[in-house]
Amino acid sequence: MSRLVMKFGGTSVADIDRIKNVARHVKREVDHGHQVAVVVSAMSGATNQLVAWTRAAAPLHDAREYDTVVASGEQVTSGLLAIALQEIGVNARSWQGWQIPIRTDASHGAARIADIDGARLVERLAQGQVAVIAGFQGIGPDNRIATLGRGGSDTSAVAIAAAIGADRCDIYTDVDGVYTTDPRIVPKARRLDKVSFEEMLEMASLGAKVLQVRSVELAMVRNVRTFVRSSFEPVDGPGMADENPPGTLICDEDEIVEKQVVTGIAYSKDEAQISLRRVPDKPGVAAHVFGPLAEANINVDMIVQNISEDGSLTDLTFTVPNADYERARKVLEKAQAEVGYQAIQGSSDVAKVSVIGIGMRSHAGVAADAFKALASKGINIRAITTSEIKISVLIDAPYTELAVRTLHSLYGLDGK
Repeated sequence: MSRLVMKFGGTSVADIDRIKNVARHVKREVDHGHQVAVVVSAMSGATNQLVAWTRAAAPLHDAREYDTVVASGEQVTSGLLAIALQEIGVNARSWQGWQIPIRTDASHGAARIADIDGARLVERLAQGQVAVIAGFQGIGPDNRIATLGRGGSDTSAVAIAAAIGADRCDIYTDVDGVYTTDPRIVPKARRLDKVSFEEMLEMASLGAKVLQVRSVELAMVRNVRTFVRSSFEPVDGPGMADENPPGTLICDEDEIVEKQVVTGIAYSKDEAQISLRRVPDKPGVAAHVFGPLAEANINVDMIVQNISEDGSLTDLTFTVPNADYERARKVLEKAQAEVGYQAIQGSSDVAKVSVIGIGMRSHAGVAADAFKALASKGINIRAITTSEIKISVLIDAPYTELAVRTLHSLYGLDGK
């Protein structure tokens, strides 16, 4: 008998019919002898409505009361799923974050999990009861409900899986796994059987929307084998109850025997570029540029520096999230006297395309091949960043799809 955590997102529990479908998925695993804990999100659109109501009540509101309101979406879903399971003969009980308890820090609205005591859950699972747990929420040091921020249900699921020693955490979503790239751009993209934690972390942070970054980080740190699969596959479809059902396993690199040089191509259009021209090249200038941005909670990603021939001036180019572009420019304009730049330029019509693969560690020429292929298509590269398993290029946004298709074919990722 294995112990499973099954997580279902908002689209999987969007209405009563879908909640009943989820109940059938859970029953299938129970019937095969597994101990099962289920983590659920709010019904699709529910959290947005709750947030809108909170803001309508008061634009500047108490974060603790915000958490009280928005956490109710998952409470509703957990109760409804427990009822649906009981209706089909499955012993089930709903749990809220404070009942387990899931202890968090004091950052209401964006709390981080500090500790989970899984003893009571393990006891109930051993008795044959399915635990239906409200995701996205815990209890803060002030003994009030604290929510984990957007995508927090994935993090809840992985954390609970670690706390109860689950054999696997199954993330059910509206896609049937992780693909080599976005199938909407490349119809020949193929589903991956296995992806390492590191690769998935890069994919998630670079634009792939299948898993939330924090959940992948936690899975990697706690070595929680995570399986991405579809909740819309027929409950009794081919292989759904097998040890290796259709989907993608996120696991330790050691579990992957055949390591591809490149595993996937990710892209993000949520990018903006800022360039500071003719900045005095002296100690502390970078701190004067990036310090105010950090204080404004603006994340800086790609950074490129070009020093003049005589070494007296430098150009600094970097990227920020598109949503923060105008705010970043205002912050830098206020810091102009300290920084001493002569001009500021920018563009929000850019995209980041990334090549990811653990096999890149042991293969030379991967980057050179990418640059050559993009040049052959007339795609200009504005900036480049690399790591052991990643190459990212910043390009003009209209060329995004062409770049993705070009790189996907270059590295032999096209399926039949």
